[in-house]
Amino acid sequence: MKAAVLRTPGGLDRIEVHDIPDPGQPGPGQIRIALHASSLNSKDLLVANGGLPTADRRILMSDGAGVVEAVGEGVAEFRPGDHVVSCFFPQWQDGLPSPVGNVASTPGDGIDGFAAHFSVRAATAFTHAPRGWSHAEAATITTAGVTAWRALVGDGQIKTGDTVLVLGTGGVFNRRAADREDDGCGGYRHVVV
Repeated sequence: MKAAVLRTPGGLDRIEVHDIPDPGQPGPGQIRIALHASSLNSKDLLVANGGLPTADRRILMSDGAGVVEAVGEGVAEFRPGDHVVSCFFPQWQDGLPSPVGNVASTPGDGIDGFAAHFSVRAATAFTHAPRGWSHAEAATITTAGVTAWRALVGDGQIKTGDTVLVLGTGGVFNRRAADREDDGCGGYRHVVV
């Protein structure tokens, strides 16, 4: 299978496409994903340019979306054919966001990312993709979702019942919202949490 890898110290001219071994079948607690899309975030560009150092031959890209091909023993939440998207902090399953500052297990810089045809990882490294979204759309929510969560919950300290005014910038949120309704506010939207 092919993968886009980065040669240290980084730089766009140091990205190479290599044949690498297929990851094989999933073990207990793991799933095998056929990756269909990844999205480019500013963090991914920093890694590629060498601004965020990583190991030599790191497979790039933090976010990935695709289809479950196989599930390992003990995996109940996914079935072959399910559409999934990666988790930015796969080690953060619940509780306070203490591992957020630790990128040692973050795909695309701390561990291999999703610029490959296939991936075998712990089932907890993925979640179901939003219904009706293409793989390309779903691949955009991982890093953006954590960033939005941090801004709203961490920095903004919003809680249930709060209202948030979002300026329409032409990103994924506006395209998806515009598909559903025209708010008549020149791109401004409000979201009740």
